[in-house]
Amino acid sequence: MKTNSRKTQDSSLLVADPLKEPNLETRVTSPSGSIEKHSDLESKSEESEPQPMSPQAWTMAKQRAEELRQLLERHRGDRQLIILQDFPDPDALSSAWTYKLIAQQFDIHSDIVYAGTLSHQENIALVKLAGLPAQRWAVQSVKDRGLSAYQGCVFVDNQGTTTQLLHLVQQARLPIVAVIDHHTSQGSLQAEFVDLRPQTRATATIFTQYLQAGLLKFDSSNSEHVKCATALMHGLRSDTNRLMQAQEEDFIAAGYLSRFYDAQLLNSVLQASRSKRVMDVIERSLRNRVVRNSFSIAGVGYLRYDDRDAIPQAADFLVTEENVHTAVVYGIVHDEDEDLEVVIGSLRTSKITLDPDEFIKEALGQDTDGRFFGGGRSMAGGFEIPIGFLSGFNESSDYTRLKWEVFDAQIKQKLLRLVNPEDGVIGNI
Repeated sequence: MKTNSRKTQDSSLLVADPLKEPNLETRVTSPSGSIEKHSDLESKSEESEPQPMSPQAWTMAKQRAEELRQLLERHRGDRQLIILQDFPDPDALSSAWTYKLIAQQFDIHSDIVYAGTLSHQENIALVKLAGLPAQRWAVQSVKDRGLSAYQGCVFVDNQGTTTQLLHLVQQARLPIVAVIDHHTSQGSLQAEFVDLRPQTRATATIFTQYLQAGLLKFDSSNSEHVKCATALMHGLRSDTNRLMQAQEEDFIAAGYLSRFYDAQLLNSVLQASRSKRVMDVIERSLRNRVVRNSFSIAGVGYLRYDDRDAIPQAADFLVTEENVHTAVVYGIVHDEDEDLEVVIGSLRTSKITLDPDEFIKEALGQDTDGRFFGGGRSMAGGFEIPIGFLSGFNESSDYTRLKWEVFDAQIKQKLLRLVNPEDGVIGNI
């Protein structure tokens, strides 16, 4: 069945009912019940342009883009918060920037915020070199300033489970306008618009499809568009392991971005050097690793909040060892501003049959509210475990050492029960 795509007067795309005859006026009913009219005109050049993916996938992508266009039209003139995970990665940063630029077409002013920190050298380089407009909002500063200036918030590349800002948004009763993510559903947020695609490798791919569907026309002479396209290329590349785990839609998205991105700028971001502290954590992971059944498991002790991204980099390094297909690295991260501690961990695998999401959820389980401590996607995963009552600084070095030994032993034991059920007790290592 052929589906006609139609261009509206404001250059956004609408997927028409395939049963209707061509060259007829198409009507879309908004949630308020009002009727929007769209012209069914399409230029010959657009008709002859090949579809960027399979007809079914392209139809779905255009439908979601049209739903987002209608949402933004309903919120025209609003001010919104774009909320990222506490430790945003290139996929989150680039996707949030794209949403901000798209929203500007509807006179929506938005601020990109995160409560944690940028610690990975490539993320820092991306924000600085591209001028990416992301801001760190400490939890206490948000409490002091309030959120009354905003009419809604948007969660990009997360579903609220990895950000400290969620409970502040909920306390302020700030409406959740949209959730756009490529991870499996966490089922915790109710939003006006939800676009979750767990089979898609990167949120950057979703946002590139929004661009392909006409929500924003990138212009290679516009420096902001070029920098955003570069950020999207980096985000897509990062979440697909340099495109080695990319699917057809990711390659198509990369092909589209190749018309606009700055290769020299991207190379500068990728050449950002590791700090000495990151190298120290990698060295610690090598020294402490335990290898069982081709799994490498390493606890790296205490880390400063700003060094949190050293953990996934250490996992990336360990998984390259000969006869190792999966690496798990974890440590206790101390947030001095909030005087909080949390166990942070990362998993990397080259084993196709290992599902990081299932592995982490089965190994570590859920909290008392039924929320899993972690999850994953293809070839990668992560987890965060609050320390709770035991959290915080203690002047006794013996106490600090014992606390780490307890958490280290418990996490290793839970992981080893899956890695080697017959030898899964920490005392047998």
